[in-house]
Amino acid sequence: MSLENGSKEPFSVKDCSLIAIATGDKAQNLRELREGLLKTHPGSVYYHFWGGRLRPAFADPQFHNDFATWCHYALHDDILAERLAVIDPTDYYTLDLLRQEVVEIIEQRLEDVEHPRWVELDQQFHFIRSQIVVFDTGRRIERPEELPEVVPRISVGSIFYHFVDARRRHPISLDDFRSWLRCSDEPDQELCYLLASVDPYFVTLKELREQLASIFEDYFKGRQQ
Repeated sequence: MSLENGSKEPFSVKDCSLIAIATGDKAQNLRELREGLLKTHPGSVYYHFWGGRLRPAFADPQFHNDFATWCHYALHDDILAERLAVIDPTDYYTLDLLRQEVVEIIEQRLEDVEHPRWVELDQQFHFIRSQIVVFDTGRRIERPEELPEVVPRISVGSIFYHFVDARRRHPISLDDFRSWLRCSDEPDQELCYLLASVDPYFVTLKELREQLASIFEDYFKGRQQ
């Protein structure tokens, strides 16, 4: 957004957390996982792809979504786990399209598996959806040139809210930094191209923060030369 005189409004740095909400739906085998996916709330698809980023337990570099993780550790189906693990949710414009991709991969696997494995009750897949809770940190960024100093210091929750969740909220999937920079205007257009090239999915939030901080630092250092 911009003010009447053409200057930018300050960037309000927010923080967030995800509150997990049980849906009551569970899966004990691959067919039940497929059926659960078809009827679950879209927010559950979002949570099982992105929620791990804000969970302290997220530490598995091989499986970045809960579906792949469950197929590996509970079903012991590494073929399916690997197929699901390479899905990048940023490639799908809507959660329903993302859901459809997961379902199709599972259906293809079901064609190859004559007797799908059943897991013990304590290993069932629990469909969870989430509600995002947003906090105003009180920090404001007045000018783009402040980004190299501020971004390395903000929390991973802020990174998630402004660079990941923002794409879900924005009508054309922009992160909040690009939206604030008014990417159609010079001189920030080049910076927006650099930000658009960052894929936030296959990295941790700490690594994502480092990538963004490096982009901002290099960009504004280059402008000073």
